[in-house]
Amino acid sequence: MNDQNDPTEQAPPSLSDAMAAAAKNSGLGKVTPGEAPTASALLGAMGGIRGLVESILPGLMFLVIYSITRPTPGDWVELLPAVLVPLAVSVVFVVIRVLTRQPVLSAIAGALGIAISAGLALLTGRAEDNFVPGLVINAVLVVVMLTSIAIRRPFIGVLVGLLVGDPGWRSDRAKYKVALIATVLWALLPALRLIVELPLYLASATDALAIAKLIMGVPLYAILLWVTWLLIRTAWSTSTGESDAQRRV
Repeated sequence: MNDQNDPTEQAPPSLSDAMAAAAKNSGLGKVTPGEAPTASALLGAMGGIRGLVESILPGLMFLVIYSITRPTPGDWVELLPAVLVPLAVSVVFVVIRVLTRQPVLSAIAGALGIAISAGLALLTGRAEDNFVPGLVINAVLVVVMLTSIAIRRPFIGVLVGLLVGDPGWRSDRAKYKVALIATVLWALLPALRLIVELPLYLASATDALAIAKLIMGVPLYAILLWVTWLLIRTAWSTSTGESDAQRRV
């Protein structure tokens, strides 16, 4: 007879545990507060060389093929190569990860995003609709970051608190201020993307839109990740050092 109160049975993970696990799998999850930032560590946070290639190559392929084929607006058949080749490339990345037994979640998510973008573009016959999901994601990021600031729980602080097991970070003025600044920065980047990319989308300037997305994608993300890391490192390592000193007194 099985004991229903068997202490060896594992309880289901709580919501906070699930959020912490998701945070640790994010880019910032590879960034440990208190450690000196290095270029190789930041590269790892973005998925390494493979992650960079997987992020940049599909968009670059779209730009190159679109510039060569110049599909007629409204003609989804002419648009096929420009949207299907990047999708095929992303599927190849997934297959390579499966064959090499590497984590596939990020690659699958990327392929799914490209598939949705391709589907929208083919459905309307408008190449610029390939960028609608990205615009929506940027808008959602702005809303999430600003909402977290409005309710006095800056998103970056919540994320870092989960990563390092620091639920009381909001009571530390230095940590809260740094989390607020970092969250504002993470709201500004997608807002800047919208400011630049939305007029290009409305003007059907597909070439310029593709170029803007490439330039304002991984390069700016890397810079922002670096700045965020420096801010977090300063606040959390300083506070940790002060706490240790107080305990020794």
